[in-house]
Amino acid sequence: MPQQITAAIVRTAGGALTLEQLTLGDPQPHEVVVKIVATGVCHTDMVIRDQLFTTPLPLVLGHEGAGIVEAVGSEVTRVVPGDHVVMTYMSCGHCDTCVSGHPAYCENMAPLNFGGAREDGTSGLCDCAGHSVHGHFFGQSSFSTYALASDRNVIKVPKDIPLELLAPLGCGIQTGAGAVLNSLKVSAGSSFAAFGTGAVGLAAIMAARVAGATTIIAVDIVPNRLELALQLGATHTVNPKLANPVEAIREFTGGGANFTLECSGRPEVLRQAVDSLSIFGTCGIVGATKIGTEVSLNINDVMIPSRRIMGIVQGDALSHRFIPTLIELYRQGRFPFDRLIKQYRFDQVNEAMKDSESGATIKPVLMFEGQ
Repeated sequence: MPQQITAAIVRTAGGALTLEQLTLGDPQPHEVVVKIVATGVCHTDMVIRDQLFTTPLPLVLGHEGAGIVEAVGSEVTRVVPGDHVVMTYMSCGHCDTCVSGHPAYCENMAPLNFGGAREDGTSGLCDCAGHSVHGHFFGQSSFSTYALASDRNVIKVPKDIPLELLAPLGCGIQTGAGAVLNSLKVSAGSSFAAFGTGAVGLAAIMAARVAGATTIIAVDIVPNRLELALQLGATHTVNPKLANPVEAIREFTGGGANFTLECSGRPEVLRQAVDSLSIFGTCGIVGATKIGTEVSLNINDVMIPSRRIMGIVQGDALSHRFIPTLIELYRQGRFPFDRLIKQYRFDQVNEAMKDSESGATIKPVLMFEGQ
C-alpha cells in the first residue's frame, strides 16, 4: 500500500529545500522500497537545485542513499527485506553500453538520472494535494525517509559496517576512486595529480595510493584540505594562491604528471590539469559544470605530446562489484574514506549544502534516525 513519507523538496531554482509530507507509491516489479538511514550530500545535488542542468521541478534530490530494504517488487531477486543496501546511479540495462559492461555511460543516463521520473515517465511520488512530484533522481531521490529504487541500483552491503559510513560510496567516493582505478588505470610507480580535494579528489588520492602511484599531488586553495590530503596519501601539495600549479607539478614530476584529474568543474582549472601532463599523459574530467561550458586549449600542446583528455562518469564503475571492493579496502585500512564525513540531521539539509559549498565540510551525510 502507498505510504506517507517525509522528503526534502526543491520547488524553485536556487531555492531552499523544504521538508514536506508526500505519498510513496507501491514498488513496480523491479523496484525496491528502502528505508533511508543516511544519505550523502553531493555537489550534483546543488547543481540540480540551482538548475545548472535542466531537471524538472518540484523535485526530491539525494543520490547517495543507504538504508534497509523494506519491500521488493515481484521480480526482484538481488535483495530481500531486511538487507542493508547502498544506492548508486541508475542505468537501463538494455542499451549497447550497459550490455557491454559500462552502465555508467548508459544511453539513457540523462532521463533515468535527471529526468525526474521512471523510464516509462511515471513518478512514484505525490504531495498532499495529490499532485505528482518529480522523483527517481539517480533512480532513488534519497533526501527522503523512504525511497523507491531499482534492483539495478541497490547494492547489498555487510550489516557490520554502519550505513551512515557507507552512504557516500554510491556516487562521490565511487567516482573519485573509480576514475583512478577503472578509467585512468593509474599504474604503480606513476605520477598523479588531483585538481580539487573535495570528496571526489580525496577519494582519488586514496585510490592512487592503493594503485601504487609514487608521486601523488593535491591541488587546492584550502590549506586544511591539503593537510588532510597529505595524511591520506598525497606526497606533495600545491596551493594555486601561492604557486603556479603547472610549474610546480612539472618540477615535482620531472616534466609532467602521467595522470591528472579535474574535480573542480572550473574551465581554467581543466586547462591547468591538461597543461600539467607529461608526454602520453591523460587528464580525466569529473567536475560537473553548467551546460554549455567551454574550455580553451592549445591544440599543439595536446597533439604534439600526445596528451589525452577523458570524460569520466561514476568512475566507470560496475557498482555491484566496485563498492564491495572499496568496502574491503576500507576494512584493510587502505581506504579511510570515513575521515571525510561529517553528520547532519535530515532537517539540517540546507545547512549541510551550505557547508559543502563553502568547503567547511568535505562530505556531509544526513542522518534519518528519529525523524
